[in-house]
Amino acid sequence: MAEESGTYSRSNCTIESTDGVILDGRIYRPTSEENSSFVAVLVHPYSVLGGCQGLMRGIAKGLSSRGLIAVTFDTRGAGKSSGRASLTGSAEINDVISVCKWVHTNFTTNTIILIGSSAGAAIAGSAVDEVEEVVGYVSLGYPFGFTASILFGRHQKSILQSPKPKLFVMGTNDGFTSVKQLENKLKDAAGHNTTHLIQGATHFQMEGPAFDADMVNLILQFITTL
Repeated sequence: MAEESGTYSRSNCTIESTDGVILDGRIYRPTSEENSSFVAVLVHPYSVLGGCQGLMRGIAKGLSSRGLIAVTFDTRGAGKSSGRASLTGSAEINDVISVCKWVHTNFTTNTIILIGSSAGAAIAGSAVDEVEEVVGYVSLGYPFGFTASILFGRHQKSILQSPKPKLFVMGTNDGFTSVKQLENKLKDAAGHNTTHLIQGATHFQMEGPAFDADMVNLILQFITTL
């Protein structure tokens, strides 16, 4: 099903991942492709707790209405995508890599911005250095905290050692990760790392539509630094 507005159009796509998994995706194309040298690939929150690409729709629409091509998708086992979700997000890394390679093949751009929300930030972070065309990474509420690290800790090394530019956005009342934990993780991280704290915002508030416009502005501002 296609969807059109005055500033963007949306179409469906299917993308083959590893293990025969077929991913259900959406492409948001701007009517004016002023920033279309970049494609934003967005990775949704933890599918085991109901995360799906619909949660990234507001940001994708916002980016495309501002001239950027945006691609969302359901990781394995979520939405209409086939396969089964993994508890720690390890198998989903292959989904992210597959989508990025599909984008590189199907669009004229070779510059991808990889954006992940919550557990999606952890999964996306593990894929950043596996795809040459990824030139920047944006984390929206990375789960660095102790409890969350039981599930997602194995992803941290990849993103913290990546030399690629990174933006970490977090609410000061995140609940999963404290400001101090974020600062401690990033103080020895490789590459250029920028943080943006949203005062008073909780983890799940940041996942909600109320902050979509703020996320779009921060992502576009980050892109201008690349």
